[in-house]
Amino acid sequence: MKFLLSLVVVIALAFLSLLIGVGDMSMGVLIGNAAANEHLILLASRVPRTLALLLAGAGMAVSGTIMQMLARNKFVEPSTAGTVESATLGILMVLVFAPGLSVLGKMAFATLFALMGTALFLAILQRIPLRSALIVPLVGIMLGGVISAVTTFFAYRYDLLQSLGAWTVGDFSAVLRGRYELLWLSLALTIAAYIAADRFTVAGMGETFTTNLGLNYKRVVLVGLVIVSMVTACIVVTVGVVPFLGLIVPNVVSMTLGDNMRRSLPWIALSGAGLVLVCDILGRLLIFPYEIPVSAILGVFGSVFFLYILLRKNAHA
Repeated sequence: MKFLLSLVVVIALAFLSLLIGVGDMSMGVLIGNAAANEHLILLASRVPRTLALLLAGAGMAVSGTIMQMLARNKFVEPSTAGTVESATLGILMVLVFAPGLSVLGKMAFATLFALMGTALFLAILQRIPLRSALIVPLVGIMLGGVISAVTTFFAYRYDLLQSLGAWTVGDFSAVLRGRYELLWLSLALTIAAYIAADRFTVAGMGETFTTNLGLNYKRVVLVGLVIVSMVTACIVVTVGVVPFLGLIVPNVVSMTLGDNMRRSLPWIALSGAGLVLVCDILGRLLIFPYEIPVSAILGVFGSVFFLYILLRKNAHA
């Protein structure tokens, strides 16, 4: 019952998102009673934007959950593990060496680099003594900083700083029909994550426990890395970086539902979609008719929440 009520709230937010914008839009457009220009705005801009918000929010929240399971740490998500920065480096390589590559080609390169960056992060964790849960996100943030510095250096060297910035700012204002469809792949990957949810839950208990239950731990980790990398690449290539979403939503949901992914994943996906919708609506209303990018609002909320879970007395990994 609570899930259905939450679903109704998210649907209401989605309809509200369709009506907010610089272009005039009446309620009549939702029931088919509107002028031609309103239909054009609705179908070419508002509907694609709202769908992109839902897909990106759900995909990034689920990716954060998988990252936390694989790293066995509640402070980890793609933007604190070097995954996002690695995907950005992949996009830069495309802009330098193959600027005419298709969107799918850009996503493939971003996925490959995100996969390598995430694998490097997990490999580093296995080789350092983890006396505190706080070391894990610090390692990820430092790794992401190094990768980001390399990316900035090459972007400056090839005069691509502005192009790279345009690619990576998490802004949905440029989403139009024909420019967001790649995000449907993230939905398919989110469904795949739900199918494999029990395996990820077991893998979160450690390699020895997973092996004793008859599962191939390395294969489960590889599947998780591929899902996280591909979802991150899809989102970064399509709408840019959406920070801290995979940190906020899984932690809030786990406080009430625990760490069983089979049970919590639908809530995580729905909450991620709803949070991105709320941030986008706020971004469109705060300085109307101008917009604040979703990444800026999420960055503020995410940094405050990150400090909260770091400082609360019963914080644990």
